[in-house]
Amino acid sequence: MRKNGSVKIGNTEMYYVSFGNGRRNLIVLPGLSDGLATVKDKAWILSAPYRKFFRDYTVYMFSRKNDMPEGYTIRDMAKDQFMAIQKLGMDQVYLLGVSQGGMICQYIAIDHPDKVKKMILAVTASHANTIVKEAVSGWIDMAMRQDHTALMVDTADKMYSEEYLRKNRKYFPVVARFTKPSSYDRFLKNACAILGFDSRNELAKISCPTLILGGSDDRIVGKNAASELNTQIAGSELFVYEGLGHGAFEEAKDFYDRVLEFCDL
Repeated sequence: MRKNGSVKIGNTEMYYVSFGNGRRNLIVLPGLSDGLATVKDKAWILSAPYRKFFRDYTVYMFSRKNDMPEGYTIRDMAKDQFMAIQKLGMDQVYLLGVSQGGMICQYIAIDHPDKVKKMILAVTASHANTIVKEAVSGWIDMAMRQDHTALMVDTADKMYSEEYLRKNRKYFPVVARFTKPSSYDRFLKNACAILGFDSRNELAKISCPTLILGGSDDRIVGKNAASELNTQIAGSELFVYEGLGHGAFEEAKDFYDRVLEFCDL
């Protein structure tokens, strides 16, 4: 089963896609790229990595809500996300948050510990450290200048391994021509929210089993972000992909197998 849907959040909507037929609900929250393109009508495309989940899980991948106010924070995003989960009638859920999505997941687990069965935090951080601020501030500047090619190329350069870049770097400017949004408002609000993020003082409240996945060469959140989360979240497990960076969730062939194994334990 694959579905494209939306849920009403206040005076706006939040798009989601879902796939699978299982009784367990896995909530997937993507990173800052959601500010450039939502999941709307992409159920078939986005379902591919989750085929092994279909029997036991129903996977929901959400975008941030469509109309985001000025000053919208990561915690605001978490509150709206939890509202969407409730409106869709889910009780306990599994969370998978990638990059900015992982920041949102942290607050869901902090504020609703009885509702989160397990959580996977991938290539994310507990706060906007110096490396995060440098990367995101640069992207904000590029978006303000509407230099989409520079934004796409710089993101890829910071995200992928050297081997991946050698094979694919020449395609990034071409892709950029076809992916420029009509407005950067959504991207800028998402990006600015990251700059104000800091959950460190509350991470001790997380009580669900947590798996932290990072990359040894992450140039967006930094190579130490995963180990810092592991230290701060009691009982959490850590796995770091050697030689990979922020794009480990795309490049590592066993990434989704590792997520499924953790959820199934």
